[in-house]
Amino acid sequence: MSGKYTNVPYGFEPAAPTRKGTLVFYDSFQHVTDEQLERAAAILDTRSFKQLVLYPLHESTVKRMSRDAVQSFYQREDRLHEWRRDHSSLPIRVEGLEGKRKKYTPIDSALRHVQTEYAAPLFLYMTAEMANLWASFDSFTEWIKQVRLIVDGQPGEMHPKLEQYRHRWEWAV
Repeated sequence: MSGKYTNVPYGFEPAAPTRKGTLVFYDSFQHVTDEQLERAAAILDTRSFKQLVLYPLHESTVKRMSRDAVQSFYQREDRLHEWRRDHSSLPIRVEGLEGKRKKYTPIDSALRHVQTEYAAPLFLYMTAEMANLWASFDSFTEWIKQVRLIVDGQPGEMHPKLEQYRHRWEWAV
């Protein structure tokens, strides 16, 4: 036998992991400020998530979802990588799926990808505008039952479906 195996005392149970789940910040990151990124990082730390995943949207995805003009994907992605390097002590990752696809990616496909790649439970961190936009999609009712939502923004007019599923989301503090 090689040195791979060691003796373990009878009844030994490994310590339970102290960090669970993944916090996914889903946005175009066109108008997201450093303060909003800092709030997401603070939630990562206070709630003991395994990691924070920044999920920037491709230009074609943003145009289909909101008809807004945005900077190129790589400019927004570079800004996120720079912010991540400034916070190297935290487990932060910038998801590059949309950069690889280089085309429209529906939120359903993005959530399925995130669900298979990252540790459960999943928490989505969105701005109030993005949360209202997501609630207007048909698939919202299926996904809100599988993920939790943290909304960053000022309390105000929320989509009726968000009000209906109020117990599945909360405001970022």
